[in-house]
Amino acid sequence: MRTLKRFCLSSLFSLTLGLIAQAAPAEPVSPSLYELDLTLTNQAGASRQFDVYRGHVVLVTMFYGRCPMACPLLIDTLRAIESSIPEAERSNLRVLMVSIDPEHDTPDALAALAKQRRLDSKRWTMARISKDDVRLLAAALNVQYRQLPDGQYNHTSVISLLGPQGAIEKQTTVLGKPDQEFVADVSKALGRGR
Repeated sequence: MRTLKRFCLSSLFSLTLGLIAQAAPAEPVSPSLYELDLTLTNQAGASRQFDVYRGHVVLVTMFYGRCPMACPLLIDTLRAIESSIPEAERSNLRVLMVSIDPEHDTPDALAALAKQRRLDSKRWTMARISKDDVRLLAAALNVQYRQLPDGQYNHTSVISLLGPQGAIEKQTTVLGKPDQEFVADVSKALGRGR
């Protein structure tokens, strides 16, 4: 009798969940990150909407300028990925690094870092967005972060490949060397973009 009662209760519970799920269909979510209403302020102090990258293949990641270890390695990894792309395709590739620390990563601080790292400003952009937008973009890119008591950040290092319409086509967390599968996907995306 107890078994029958449990079976009936679990069946009723499952049926109720099924009805609730049917009654509230999920709204379709755009696969394009360019639907996010984000204003980027770059290392030159210019403000642009995130969708300025529409039509380009973009490597996008999140970082902070005062980062002592992971972020310099992230920049080196992005450079290695970029160098792995044939030069003829490389000119169509954009790299966007968005700060998780807009309080400290002012345009001047970003410009100094870009200069120190000798980043090509024609293809590489270091940018800041509002704190609220940092949370929004981090969630969209699967980047987790938290500020530590000393002002530094713990964060995951994720590099995302955005296709020309802003959809995430591939992600990698490999640092220190190019993820060859990821590089192949970047080349493929660049080939489609021509």
